Amino acid sequence: MLGVVCAAVFMSNLDLFIVNVAFPDIHRDLGGGLSTLSWVLNGYAIAFAALLVPAGRLADRHGHRGGFLLGTALFTAASALCAASPGIVTLVIGRVAQAAGAALLLPTSLALLLAATPPGRRAAAVRGWAAVGGLAAALGPVVGGLLVEADWRWVFLVNLPVGVATLVVGARVLPRRREENPGPLPDVVGVLALTAGIGLLALGLVESSNWGWGSAAVVGSLAGAVVLLAGFVARSARHPAPVVELSVLRSPGFSPAVAALFLFSVAFAAMLLSLVTYMDSAWGWSALKIGLAVTPGPAMVPPVALLLAGRLVARFGLGRVAGAGALIYAVGAGWWALRVGLHTHYAAGILPGMLLTGIGVGLVLPTLTAGATTVLPPARFATGSAVMNMSRQVASVLGVAVLIAVVGAPARQHLVSAFHEGWWFVAATSLAASVTAFVGLRSRRPAPASA
Repeated sequence: MLGVVCAAVFMSNLDLFIVNVAFPDIHRDLGGGLSTLSWVLNGYAIAFAALLVPAGRLADRHGHRGGFLLGTALFTAASALCAASPGIVTLVIGRVAQAAGAALLLPTSLALLLAATPPGRRAAAVRGWAAVGGLAAALGPVVGGLLVEADWRWVFLVNLPVGVATLVVGARVLPRRREENPGPLPDVVGVLALTAGIGLLALGLVESSNWGWGSAAVVGSLAGAVVLLAGFVARSARHPAPVVELSVLRSPGFSPAVAALFLFSVAFAAMLLSLVTYMDSAWGWSALKIGLAVTPGPAMVPPVALLLAGRLVARFGLGRVAGAGALIYAVGAGWWALRVGLHTHYAAGILPGMLLTGIGVGLVLPTLTAGATTVLPPARFATGSAVMNMSRQVASVLGVAVLIAVVGAPARQHLVSAFHEGWWFVAATSLAASVTAFVGLRSRRPAPASA
């Protein structure tokens, strides 16, 4: 079961990284304006963020196994559609369908894992689940670069054998569990308000660089998101069957862990985009070379998460480990801001920061993910993990949008200073995540067996 769940998680996480690498080749092959083509990435980001919580809530009601298999099937079929796309419109439709599948399979994968694991070992299981995402991040740029060398369509075709194998084996080994008394249907109006609110929020953020932060479209999107989400919270407080029970958000340690994860995900998304963009624009490196250069950081995540984080948490507690990891990450970003220039050697400039940020990710993401999910009631595993992943997705969109605003499109003589400002933003946001973890989770210590 662990292998099935991790295979699907690996597939969906890998897809996030290799599609970004393929973007220039898709543009050259299919043509179209950049504003239209950007929806290959933006359509996925918006749909994924908007659908995560409704999908998780429905899975909690109707069964995690069915939701996981349906999400995997949809993601696999959508990957085939993307690979066969004759034009931009079909590709965007396929990407939105991929997002819907990922919104189903990601929270249900963690819910299946949590439900099948004894309470004392859940934190360790979550660290393994998170390490899979780190491994996908490590391999994504390199795999993407290799696949694009053949044809950009292979970045989607690579999902097909993994998806089919996951479906075949998953149908045999995944446990059948569902609530015996699921109660009334979740609040339909609440579902619509949450989906539209998160969709508008993501839309305003992803288009801010094109439309302008002060434009009527961006301001209107963000204002509409605030109104809808405020209405959703108010409705959830009094509805007998809300999409997200506020008691879930009040689970001990859940909200502080999600808040720290949000801030750290802003820093993580901004960091990854800044490095790839810098090595492309300043050094003129190829996609494959950039992928190889980025790999050492994410490659640190699995060993740190699996071999070190659990022991440290057992000794020092969740808040201290996550806070220290975010602090190490901030130091890595600060290293780039102080040491990287147009003529800096990779080994002296980029590499030390990559190793530091990789260690930070290995300490922060598994620790905070475990801290947020292991306190959830079993009947809300998928909903709670969906809330966590939704916050991470919105944070990633925000991180990219703010980095673009900070760095802009500088002339070459101002390129280094512009990226230095971007790296200081990454460091400051990660430092804020560190403080949030230290303060919000200072009293959280797992059961000894979870180490």
